[in-house]
Amino acid sequence: MLGGSVPASSSPFQNGEVFCLKVVFPTCCGVDVHKSFLVATIITTPKDSLQPSYQKKRFTTFNSSLNRFADWLHKNNCLDVCMESTGKYWVPVFNVLERRGIRVVIANPKWVKAVKGNKDDTKDSKWIGDLFRIGLVKSSFIPCKDIRILREFTRYRCKLVSIKALLMLQELDEPRFVHLLVRQILPITKQRIGRDRRRRILRLGFTL
Repeated sequence: MLGGSVPASSSPFQNGEVFCLKVVFPTCCGVDVHKSFLVATIITTPKDSLQPSYQKKRFTTFNSSLNRFADWLHKNNCLDVCMESTGKYWVPVFNVLERRGIRVVIANPKWVKAVKGNKDDTKDSKWIGDLFRIGLVKSSFIPCKDIRILREFTRYRCKLVSIKALLMLQELDEPRFVHLLVRQILPITKQRIGRDRRRRILRLGFTL
């Protein structure tokens, strides 16, 4: 069993039987995504052996480097990738790999950390890949591309509306608006109030 000690109640040797985990993805890749780079580890499990082999490589998050990452995956016949949903850093990686026909599973970081093991900053990609290889990673829901594009436009529109409202509030606080209010708007309002008052008085048959 990966990482940590095995409890006595679930010992791998019980009644002469050996407990082993089923390999769901013989060839897969675990990816640890950062702001400016990512670390990927391809894990290959031979058919006649349970001992996997590891290939580790680092790429930047520029589009050209992400395409080289996809080429590297195709070269090693790796079409299944797993990575954490770290902020929004995973989005461009996901988009490039999806466009290149690679299946990507987005894992919740809290769930990956909750599984006991040797997960740390230097071994993240290997640990994620090991969990994914034996089917211990649950995939988060990712909508289709059209829905993601619509969602981005909707969020951007909400952001623009908020900025517009903020700018209008800032205009209200500026001295030039106060000057405009005192010199132009208030006199006009006063004149209108005066005219309305005179009209009401005349309607009642009185004169000023």
